[in-house]
Amino acid sequence: MAYDEDLADRIREIVQAEAGLTEKRMFGGLAFLINGNMAASASSKGGLLLRVDPADTPGLLQQPEAARFQMRGREMDGWLRVDPAGLATKPQLESWVSRGVSYARTLPAK
Repeated sequence: MAYDEDLADRIREIVQAEAGLTEKRMFGGLAFLINGNMAASASSKGGLLLRVDPADTPGLLQQPEAARFQMRGREMDGWLRVDPAGLATKPQLESWVSRGVSYARTLPAK
């Protein structure tokens, strides 16, 4: 399944002015990286794949649209999958994407 191009365009609109921004196909989706670190991705499985501070994961999981990202059956703190229902409005998407961008900015550049 291809990633949601409309969602990718909506993310691009939010992050386009960010310094150090690049786009890269990752995990079957289209990822938006800040200084080489993934911030957010239009996922091939629908919705948003998001990188966040691992310490924030438990609190963010209280939101019904958020779930831990799983890779090879293993749940990973600091990586969330956000359901499309939680991304319907621009403010909703901006809130999630800004978390990813903010966390990516704390990481060493690659």
